[in-house]
Amino acid sequence: MTVYFIGAGPGDPELITVKGQRLIRSCPVILYAGSLVPTAVLEGHSAEQVINSAELHLEQIIAHLVQAHSRGLHVARVHSGDPSLYGAIGEQIRELRVRDIPFEIIPGVTATAACAALLESELTLPKVSQTLILTRYSGRADMPDGEQLRDLARHRATMAIHLGVSHIARIVEELLPHYGPDCPIAVVHRASWPDQDWVKGRLADIEELVRAKGYRRTALIVVGEVLDPGDFSDAALYRASHAHLYRSNS
Repeated sequence: MTVYFIGAGPGDPELITVKGQRLIRSCPVILYAGSLVPTAVLEGHSAEQVINSAELHLEQIIAHLVQAHSRGLHVARVHSGDPSLYGAIGEQIRELRVRDIPFEIIPGVTATAACAALLESELTLPKVSQTLILTRYSGRADMPDGEQLRDLARHRATMAIHLGVSHIARIVEELLPHYGPDCPIAVVHRASWPDQDWVKGRLADIEELVRAKGYRRTALIVVGEVLDPGDFSDAALYRASHAHLYRSNS
């Protein structure tokens, strides 16, 4: 018996790995994060038990996993996006290890990747930004030393900020000294869902644009010059003069 932590992707039921879909359709027990994972992701399953974990606390979730283990049943533990990013799987894994219950993590498409696709952007461009910072707004979560938004903003790298849209005014305030008022920024609401929506602007006006849209939650903030880079250098990989293992100079 194995607990499979499966990344269901950002919302579109087609943005799930083949392996993740196969396990969902074959595992006899499914626990899914119903507040973020659409039920369409579960289509085609033959599970004898399907549980929405949005209604459960950690101890109740672990109790279901232990019960499945005692019956020798595989479990599809379905999380949104990629479970390694803000998936709250760390505490579940800790409890499984204590009980010697085997588990496996199945990666998924991240919300950041879905937003980049929607915005038709490459998040790492030569001489614009070669670094992507994935973070969250602190809110109720304690951030480690050096990981406050103002600290990360000093790098001026492309940044994807989770769980922060309701604090957009404070986020802009912390980003402005480092990125400047003309830096492009986008806020994407429910990327890849049927009701997906987004707004793109500059740090100087994004707060007003978000307020007009009425976004309160389930939105990702992406900031950086890559969103509107103007002229930029081509990557060396496809440059005719660049030789590598698979291509000689031409």
